[in-house]
Amino acid sequence: MSDNLLTRAADVTLKERRRLVLMVRETPLHAGHLRNMLQVTESGGIIFPPVPAWYARPTGSEEIIAHSVARALSLLGQPCQNLPRWGETHQLITGEHEYDHRSLD
Repeated sequence: MSDNLLTRAADVTLKERRRLVLMVRETPLHAGHLRNMLQVTESGGIIFPPVPAWYARPTGSEEIIAHSVARALSLLGQPCQNLPRWGETHQLITGEHEYDHRSLD
């Protein structure tokens, strides 16, 4: 059902088998949200909840936001060289310091 421009654009994206990534809201989710997310997934879309990547050891909200945005862009096919991945050591997106998820310091 496409009752506005945003849902129409999403509908056309799925119809044309292009990549649709939905960054969903935080909890609480009700059954209607879950049914809609299932329907999008079954139609070929990707549900992306902006869950903080604690393995990257963010030191503030800016790093949490930057990492979520970089992950979303990565799902859309945009290369993000500084996107921290599990098991890798990289400079964080904000470039402020290096981290190694394996260290316990």
